[in-house]
Amino acid sequence: MSRIPAADSVAGSPSAMRSVWSSPLYRGATVALFLSGLGASAAAPQITLFLVDDLHVSLTTAGLYYLTSITAPVAGYLIGARSDRTGKRLGLFRLCAVAGFLGWSAMAVSDQVWMPFVISAVVLAFAGAAGSQLFAALHDDLKATASPVGDGIVSIARMAMTAGWIVGPVAGSLLATAAGPRAMLVATGLCTLAQIVPMGFARTPSAPSGARTAATSEGAAEAPGSRTPGQHPGIREMLPLLAFTGLYVLVYAGEPIKYGYLTIYMNNDMRLPTAVSGAVIGIQPLIELILMPVAVVVARRIGMLRLMVFGAAFGVVANLCFALTGSAAGMFAGQILMGGVWGVFAGLGIIVAQRLLPEAVATASAIFMSSPAIASALGGLTGSLGVGMFGLPHVFLAPALYGLVATVGIAVMSRSRHAVG
Repeated sequence: MSRIPAADSVAGSPSAMRSVWSSPLYRGATVALFLSGLGASAAAPQITLFLVDDLHVSLTTAGLYYLTSITAPVAGYLIGARSDRTGKRLGLFRLCAVAGFLGWSAMAVSDQVWMPFVISAVVLAFAGAAGSQLFAALHDDLKATASPVGDGIVSIARMAMTAGWIVGPVAGSLLATAAGPRAMLVATGLCTLAQIVPMGFARTPSAPSGARTAATSEGAAEAPGSRTPGQHPGIREMLPLLAFTGLYVLVYAGEPIKYGYLTIYMNNDMRLPTAVSGAVIGIQPLIELILMPVAVVVARRIGMLRLMVFGAAFGVVANLCFALTGSAAGMFAGQILMGGVWGVFAGLGIIVAQRLLPEAVATASAIFMSSPAIASALGGLTGSLGVGMFGLPHVFLAPALYGLVATVGIAVMSRSRHAVG
């Protein structure tokens, strides 16, 4: 039975850190991913306010903006497929970063209601593929150099992106308050463009084309009629990746529901002090950052997918805490458990996705990294319908059910015979 190999190293180990620091590619990608998370998270909470306050749309119409993210998986797939055919990881990364700058800058000067919707669906959808190209470039270099600390290096880069998402909402809120939402959107565009700077003129070795030749050598023992060199993988070959991504979407779908309604529930129904509710929201990313390197250690011992079964189960229990406890302690417990969920999935998810489609890692990275867009649409729709049908806090039973399905699905995948190693 072939399984996904366990993690090779500890994310926080000195050897992994030294490798990141000493390599222009690894160091640049880590800084660039921090800037990516910083820019995206600065704008995300402010978009609705911009639409309502500056373009004077209704709350209902503003909520529809998030549905524009469903074009991101299509754009990501197109960029990933092009990357796997040509091997031009970093060239496409730079083009995506420029697209992000142009998109956010155009958003900042929008004066018609339709403009942000079209810009998001058409331009920013491609901008989101920048991060997946960086992870594909890291994969190529780590494979070419046979680094013994490869999983640790990827986890460190992913931790940098998470750190950006921690800092971004605060920075975006302060900037929007001080200079207005349009200035904040321009700053987001500059932050997106700035991803290019730490990468400098870095290149991957001939690993991208090596991705094509590697597919040939790995497939040399395959039966006649299997995929030829340079041919993009078909749907059948992508099924394990698509299944894993779909299960990840179910895990992630609880996040937009939580961010949309948990603060309202704590403030309006539980009457918790603002400081307490703020501490509840803030504890998750702290726990996440602490646990990401720990997850790599544990995955080395028990395997990544087996660990993800526990991670998905944490999400089920977390949402049950939100739905059923009705106490501050329950809210803290739920958020600590959610930190455990993302400590596992944020650090290891991209590695699993790439190993499920090793002959097309850019496509795998793009598909996996566009899944939050689908999850946001699913979570937003579920939350909107669920809060009307069940009210607060029982709307959180829906993501608990999603998480239960994901837990069972990942458990099945962890015992499957998919050739992913």
